[in-house]
Parts: sequence; C-alpha cells; structure tokens
Amino acid sequence: MGPGSKFLSAACLLFALAAHAAEPSGFGPLRGTGDLGIAVERASGSLQWLDTSKKTSLGRIEGLGDLSHASAVFSRDARYAFVFGRDGGLSKIDVLTGKIVKRVIQSGNAIGGAISQDGRFIAAANYTPGGVKIFSTETLELVADIPAVSQTTGGKPSKVVGIEDAPGNRFVFSLFDAGEIWLADLSENPAQPRITRYANIGREPYDALVTQDGRWYVAGLFGENGLAVLDLWNPEAGVKRVLGDYGRGEEKLPVYKMPHLETWAVAGNLAFIPGVGRHEVVVVDISSWQQVGTIAVAGQPVFVMAEPTGRRLWVNFAFPDYDTVQVIDVPSRQIVQTLKPGKAVLHMEFTPRGEQVWVSVRDANRIDIYDTQSFAKVGEIAAQEPSGIFFTARAHRLGL
Repeated sequence: MGPGSKFLSAACLLFALAAHAAEPSGFGPLRGTGDLGIAVERASGSLQWLDTSKKTSLGRIEGLGDLSHASAVFSRDARYAFVFGRDGGLSKIDVLTGKIVKRVIQSGNAIGGAISQDGRFIAAANYTPGGVKIFSTETLELVADIPAVSQTTGGKPSKVVGIEDAPGNRFVFSLFDAGEIWLADLSENPAQPRITRYANIGREPYDALVTQDGRWYVAGLFGENGLAVLDLWNPEAGVKRVLGDYGRGEEKLPVYKMPHLETWAVAGNLAFIPGVGRHEVVVVDISSWQQVGTIAVAGQPVFVMAEPTGRRLWVNFAFPDYDTVQVIDVPSRQIVQTLKPGKAVLHMEFTPRGEQVWVSVRDANRIDIYDTQSFAKVGEIAAQEPSGIFFTARAHRLGL
C-alpha cells in the first residue's frame, strides 16, 4: 500500500468517526426524518414519537403541559416539531432524538399556531390574553407581539382563532370576539408586522383554513350561517361572504362538536366540507363558492380529510357516532367503506404518500393503522388517550 492509499484510508476513517459522533442517540446510522412524526397524548401532557416505516413508537416524550387542544407544525428541514399547548406552552421538539429542545409559556391559554413560509418564524394564537405572538424558530425568543385590539371589543384584545401561514411570509387569523380577519405581513420588518384589518366579516369566527395553493383563507362562523373568504392573491378586494345557508340553519340543530376546517378536502375545483350539526358532507365549487351537492354520512362530521391523491375522503364524527370512520369515493360521491375503530376517534393522518392512514382512538388508548387500498388494519400502537397525529410531511405544505 503506497503513501496515497494510506492517506485515503486515514481520511475515510476520520470521516466515519466524525459521522458516528454526529449520530443522534438511539438510532444507529444517520437517518432522515421523512417517516417520523408525533401523536399527542392529551391527558398526560406527552407525545408518542412515531416511525411510520416500521409502524412503531420510538418512545414517549413527556413534560409538555396541557395538551387538551394541542397542535403542531414542523421546521422546514423537518427535524423539529413546534407543539402548541392549551396552557400557552410552546415547545420545540427534536424528532431525531425525541427530546425537548426548549419550552416557553407564552400566554395563559393558546389555541394553535403556524410557521412562516421561510421557516424563520412561529406564530402562536392566544385566547388569554388574546392576540398573536411571533417567535424565532431558532431560539423561541419573542420577535413581535400583536395584541389584536379592536374597537368592537371596547379596546380589549380579542381571542384569536384560525391562524394560518400564507405565501409571502404572512400570517392570517380571525378575531373571535371582534368578528374580524387580520393579515400580518412579516416580509419587510418581522419585528413590526404590517397589519391589514378586515372588519364585519361575520359573528364569532371559530376556525379557518388556507387552501393548499395558498390562495384562499376561509373562516367558519359560529354566531351565524355562512363563511368568510379572503382571496390572498387579491387581498385588496376584501372579505366576501359565501354559502349563506352553511351552518346550523333555521332549525338551530344541536352541534355536539364544531367541525375542524383546517383539513378540508379539496379535489380539483371542489371542496368537501363538514356540515355543521348535520349528517352530511357539503360539496362546494371553489371557482364560484357555490354549494353543488351534499353526501349523506353516518353522523356529524368533524374532519373530512383527503388522501394525498385526492381520490378518497376519510370522515370521522362527533358523539354519539364517534366510533365510526367512513370513506367516500370522490368521483362517485359514494361511501365505499365504513370502519368501527372504537370510541372517540379524534384524528387521522396519512403517511406522506398515502398508503396508510393512522387513526387515534382515544377511549381505547390506541392508534390504529389502516391500509388505504384494502382498508385492512395493519398495525396498532398503545397510547394514552391519543388525539392529534402529525407527520413531518407537513413541513412542506402550506396552511398546516
């Protein structure tokens, strides 16, 4: 072996040692995060740390406070999860090591959050004391505080709901008490976001979504029928009201759980949305924002979620039908499967390319895994009262 070969061998050894030293604990070889995720264990303030390739839990992450209405977003490199707790806690989780990197209590009561398009900023929506706070994703240090004070609330901060990321490093959110939508633009000066306010959008907006193309911000209304829509391609046109009959209707039907809008299923120009208090999925043509049909289902829908292909929809329901999941074929608008995982199916999440759906079954203390082609159950994971399931593929999608 010549001097050159000895040098090359030594260099390879040093590279291997350096790579080994950089390995996250517990994983062996270096690996990516594309098949990892978390599931919220709402009662115990913990997370299940999940591997979707192996259909297994890698462990439990504890110490995250009140997770009774928790949600999560991911950093652009899909390594870190940012978990928003109901107690105002904001936690940064390393999904490679399963450790809490940092945790701050940023308010008294929070209802979710979003991450900016460039991945530099986290926005937390707050009930108490109201308003929105913006943090650095690197350090969780406070960057900006938006009190969400409106004249219609007597100068008091409003509860904020339906916060979403929008293209151009903007956040858009609704003021529950004020009946307004605000657009916060961080593109020029993140420490002093430029705020555009839209008043009189409807009473008590309760949740919202941004469509996956980043164009439409849609807020549901609890205080009256209809939806409020903001075209983010043309925000100067203001907010328009659509679907005046969408809601509880004249009969004021009982609502056991308000539907979640963030996971509206969109296929082409059609959106499939949960009927408020009704046993139906409402079909809407987005190009005109007109209702074009309904699909009868087993109960009051909470989530209507599309497989990544858009071909089928998976629907879960409020009490008393919360043990059921139904699957709808989009072209025929027919129910093609009814599953009974168990009581309190709270959430569903598709693997990145849609071959599986993971279902949280709270009262069975279990996460079920189904094959989306055969509908066969292919695995289960024990979990303590699981609710939201979040996979790292969300890092690369708008509005989640």
